[in-house]
Amino acid sequence: MQLVTRAQLGWPESAAPDQPTTKGVKVHYEGTFVSPSLAGDHALCVQEVKAIRASHLANKQEGYTDIAYSYLACVHGYLFEGRGIGKRTAANGNQPLNRGHYAICGLVGSEGLTDPTDALLGAIRDGIDLLQRNGAGPEILGHCDGYATECPGGPLLAWVRQGAPRPGGGGGTAPAQPPATDGPPWPGEYLRNFTASGNARTWQQKMADRGWSIAVDGGYGPKSASVCAQFQREKGLEGDGVVGPLTWRATWSAPVT
Repeated sequence: MQLVTRAQLGWPESAAPDQPTTKGVKVHYEGTFVSPSLAGDHALCVQEVKAIRASHLANKQEGYTDIAYSYLACVHGYLFEGRGIGKRTAANGNQPLNRGHYAICGLVGSEGLTDPTDALLGAIRDGIDLLQRNGAGPEILGHCDGYATECPGGPLLAWVRQGAPRPGGGGGTAPAQPPATDGPPWPGEYLRNFTASGNARTWQQKMADRGWSIAVDGGYGPKSASVCAQFQREKGLEGDGVVGPLTWRATWSAPVT
């Protein structure tokens, strides 16, 4: 492991809230243009990490206390300490999601430098293993699992879906997925869409796009959060971070295979 600590970056101890355990780790990317120049100059990776922290601290709307990620990994195989072990991330989309998983960001983007190297994947795996030895559970997911986003992008998500194997062998097995009869996989990301917008059809349509036949009857009420949480538990999907004011009932049939 090639670890770059906060002290080496010139940062003080993280002021983020304590989070000693989670269900696992979520993988992220920058989601913007990342200069291909990083691939030829590791010093630029160090600058990139410092720039990300500076931009997060300057974001008054989000109110970050520190860089949002637990760790970051570059294409040269270095793992940078973000908030670090035992600190709650601020990268997963909302507080329930942040409490559920730590977060590791690969320094690739949606444009420019987009393809993770084996060294970057190895560094992310180093971070996952480090976190799993220090309070993280076995789940390895993408940012998009539980939140409506393209993050971590196609290449990293494909690797996550394989179980985040270490390049060259070792580390990781394919993550368990809910059985088809247990209802729509990972509905939290879609539920959040329509709890925010008040439009249940958003979730219905996205589930239909996945091949599920969904009927939803929703209404606003004070017990909605617990109703959503109960559905999550009953279908083996608890912890997806479903929050919001919408109560609903859902029936479904599995995709035709």
